[in-house]
Amino acid sequence: MRRPSPRMKKYLRVLAVTIALALFRGGVSFAAEIDVRDWTWAPFWSRDAGAGSCAMDAKILHDGKPTARIEHRGEHDWSYAPVRQFNVKEGDIFELSAWIKVAGSGHAELSATTRDDKNAVVEWTYGIKNIHESKDGQMARAQFVIPHGVATIHPRLTGSGPATAWMEGFRLQCKGNVESMRSNVADELKVENDAIGVMFQTRDTTFAVTDKRTGQTWAQKKVNHDLIVTGAKTSGAKMNIELFDAACGEKFVANVQLDLKRPEFIVAISGDGGMESPLAFPQPFVTPANSYLVVPMNEGISYPVTDATIPDMHLVAYGGHGICMSFFGATEGERAEMAILETADDASIHIARHDGILSVAPIWESQKGKFGYERKIRYVFFDRGGHVAMCKRYREYAKEIGKLKTFTEKRRENPNIDLLIGAVNTWCWEQDALGIVREMKDAGIDRILWSDAESGDTITAMNEMGGILTGRYDIYQDLMDPAVVTGKLHHSHGDWTEAGWPDDINRLANGDWRRGWGVDAKDGTRYYCGVLCDKQALKFARERVPADLQTHPYRARFIDTTTAAPWFECYDPRHPLTRSDSREWKMKLLAYMSHDMKLVTGSETGHDAAVPFVDYFEGMLSLGPYRVPDAGRKMQQILDTVPENISKFQLGHVYRLPLWELVYHDCVVAQWYWG
Repeated sequence: MRRPSPRMKKYLRVLAVTIALALFRGGVSFAAEIDVRDWTWAPFWSRDAGAGSCAMDAKILHDGKPTARIEHRGEHDWSYAPVRQFNVKEGDIFELSAWIKVAGSGHAELSATTRDDKNAVVEWTYGIKNIHESKDGQMARAQFVIPHGVATIHPRLTGSGPATAWMEGFRLQCKGNVESMRSNVADELKVENDAIGVMFQTRDTTFAVTDKRTGQTWAQKKVNHDLIVTGAKTSGAKMNIELFDAACGEKFVANVQLDLKRPEFIVAISGDGGMESPLAFPQPFVTPANSYLVVPMNEGISYPVTDATIPDMHLVAYGGHGICMSFFGATEGERAEMAILETADDASIHIARHDGILSVAPIWESQKGKFGYERKIRYVFFDRGGHVAMCKRYREYAKEIGKLKTFTEKRRENPNIDLLIGAVNTWCWEQDALGIVREMKDAGIDRILWSDAESGDTITAMNEMGGILTGRYDIYQDLMDPAVVTGKLHHSHGDWTEAGWPDDINRLANGDWRRGWGVDAKDGTRYYCGVLCDKQALKFARERVPADLQTHPYRARFIDTTTAAPWFECYDPRHPLTRSDSREWKMKLLAYMSHDMKLVTGSETGHDAAVPFVDYFEGMLSLGPYRVPDAGRKMQQILDTVPENISKFQLGHVYRLPLWELVYHDCVVAQWYWG
């Protein structure tokens, strides 16, 4: 290994980057405090050769000390780390910290590479903490518990993509061992009813559920090693579990309530503190090799658990480009287990492979940096019926909470619903709209949803033809800086809400404005629309729609992006939003269209939060990750060769499941994405 140059030694002395390791009973076997000046750091490494460097920066200071400045121009990953590895034991609790500032589109990461007793890598970036661009630096902390099979760790600062990162105060501390936090905790908790027995293993933080009807046991696998049970007890059909999450240093309480009559139980999780990283609990159920995951991605998809072609993925539960219904599960065709996210506004799911088997588990995200409200997940077990039984149970749940509103109910409020059923959705920009409609009717197409804006006289004539549901496009998300629109763009979109710039834009936690749709300017530069805060959208709709209907008697309206985009937090103090608030205001916008304006209402992609307010979804049939690339921009591109993702997942009978239709077939019309 190349020894550091005198300049680098001086730099490291000035930087005063130390690794301090607190001794713990039976724990770490190295000195209590080590100064980096006393040992070697590896040279800066980038996967893109020559794409980066590390040097001292005496201008960017932290606590009066110069920082290490890493400049990276490549698109891939990089690493800057000490050479030394450290011996550890199972259950040790570590905190890796540093002051870090990032500028650019890339990001930096604090993590540790874990290795087994033969020095083979177990995980390259364990306990990872991501740091993205911000105006000011931050004290970043990656906390983690050493899992079984790990003998050494190698703390590192890594990153990916083009960015400049500044670092100072790199420090590793051993804060104890799991066993010190488990005094007088029973190894197992058990509750049962006539249908199922539920056991919780406090050392593994896993549930195992035995279905008494079939004799099958559904067992979870410990994949989140940062959870520690510090207290546990049962009372009747209830469990009370006290948890400490080493990843964020916070305490949580999980209350488990077994249903006395059904093969179901609820896990309700509460916490009072902050939430630097998401909480992954409960752990995933790992199912037999002949089973498949059931995931309501748009219309629905199944993943055979042994299919090695499926990558890890995160899908939010709070937007159409995630899961459109708040459940997931697994089945071999008859016996099945499912989970219903009863609090889905700040939740997502993680699909991952463990020991060669795919599984899916919930992830609880913060509500503006805090755990916030109580989170709930309901587990349900079936002795027969597979994914169909799951959908029946979810439909029952949707009805209980008010999501289920059928066309029979909607027709009473708006008889034009009848024109939607069986109608072909037609987007057409030709000049002779009436001539095209007549040609379609002559060809035997007697139900048409006409989605393109036309003159008032044309809309009136279409309405008089009969069998035509006249509608138009509209959007309440994107707005462009008027200074950009003037002279720089080829054209301005007539439905952008420029009047909202900049006061009505959604703001991120760092105060920056949220970027939306990108538009290529005359000089090739791409400018981004701002995202209108959902709380501000309704006022623009109230100004626009009634005036439009006075001269254009539309019967329908398509509201783009509202259900496709996630629920957005907003940090503007004039119109702040949690994700729950965002959902509420999105639904108010859609309710205004359908209930107040009496329009048959559509939106993009789809999410079942909108079922009471929306009558059709464009894109629900087209699974988001498996569409033609850039389909939203290149609508007229014709592909001569079908991409593998299209034939395998979008159309392939092995993977697709009609989950949406099984739940909401009589509530909302599902259509393909227009691109």
